[in-house]
Amino acid sequence: MEFRENEAIYMQIAGYVTENIMLEKWLPEQKLPSVRELAADLQVNPLTVVRAYEFLQSKEVIANKRGIGFFIAPDAVLKVKNYSKERFLGQELPELFKSMYLLGISVEDIAERFEIFKAQNYQTK
Repeated sequence: MEFRENEAIYMQIAGYVTENIMLEKWLPEQKLPSVRELAADLQVNPLTVVRAYEFLQSKEVIANKRGIGFFIAPDAVLKVKNYSKERFLGQELPELFKSMYLLGISVEDIAERFEIFKAQNYQTK
């Protein structure tokens, strides 16, 4: 995983976890990788993963079963989508609109590229 400089690493790790949940790579009630395991996979300090897991726990996306590990909440997909949608609409979309305005990009241009992106990156179910 390559980290961006404009966002805290623990938030990017939380994003990685939530993306895996939304893409159904990790399923509800499934055990998450241990803190040490994920830290090793992503080549980060285990405390950074702890912080990401604590953030997701505060959003009720995951739950800690003491002595066993972290598990994905049964309704995690809904919680992740609601949280992510609010964050996107409030923070990222205004930046996109600003860039579109400044560069003269139309909504139609974006819609066309979005359809191409979906076709190339995500298989429809």
